[in-house]
Amino acid sequence: MLIKPSTTIRQDYNGFSKICHELDEPVVLTRNGEADLVVMSHEAFRRMEARIKLQSKLLVAEKQIAEGENLLAHDEIIARMRRKIDAAKE
Repeated sequence: MLIKPSTTIRQDYNGFSKICHELDEPVVLTRNGEADLVVMSHEAFRRMEARIKLQSKLLVAEKQIAEGENLLAHDEIIARMRRKIDAAKE
């Protein structure tokens, strides 16, 4: 993870933005030598958010399996997805 002083963003926003987009990972900003903020591109944030949501859903599914809940068959899941896609097209 890249660490930059907070003055970097004030002195050269465009350059700092370019770094964030090129690295495609969080950049730590320091203030008075201490970590203060973490900055990342919007696209990197969206991907991170999607991963967190997916992990959450997988944890729920693992819990359901561990507790012996009845699961849906593959064909039923595909049918539901197709219905949702078709409904979105209308």
